Amino acid sequence: MNNIETKEAKYKKIIIALSIIIPLAVAALFGINLKELGFNVEPLTFLPPIYASINGLTAILLIAAVIAIKKGNKKLHEQLNTLAIICSLLFLVMYIGYHMTSDSTKFGGEGVIKYIYYFILFTHIILSIIVIPFVLITYMRAKLGKFEAHKKIAKKTFPLWLYVAVTGVIVYIMISPYYV
Repeated sequence: MNNIETKEAKYKKIIIALSIIIPLAVAALFGINLKELGFNVEPLTFLPPIYASINGLTAILLIAAVIAIKKGNKKLHEQLNTLAIICSLLFLVMYIGYHMTSDSTKFGGEGVIKYIYYFILFTHIILSIIVIPFVLITYMRAKLGKFEAHKKIAKKTFPLWLYVAVTGVIVYIMISPYYV
């Protein structure tokens, strides 16, 4: 086994672990309300528009990264994707912080719009879990210089990640009138 294969095997174990740990941690922390546990914390009600904006920025970064690579600018492509990953991590931290300090907001729409909202929300949540290993594997392959393998999985990762970023904004816009 050469050095790249050794690194890839090591990274794959980390990717598998993160792909399991992140959704489980989010689910566990989502169910914890610090106020209910007796902590004197102010609700972080200012966060939803910020993390929705970060989702929008992530979508823009992803599109810009594709444009950069199509123009042959590998360095800019890498920087934009790295920034998109950082934005996704910031979103995650803020999302958890909001839900640990604030009561959940119920969607108040009725009729067809309610079903549209829940369809978008459901697909957003499911794909946000599915996209984790795709993003990490795509990034790892680029870092290891396995550009053909990177390009192959990136064609799947990009639309999934873009969908998650865009639907995050849509979900926020649809539920924002119901925030207290």
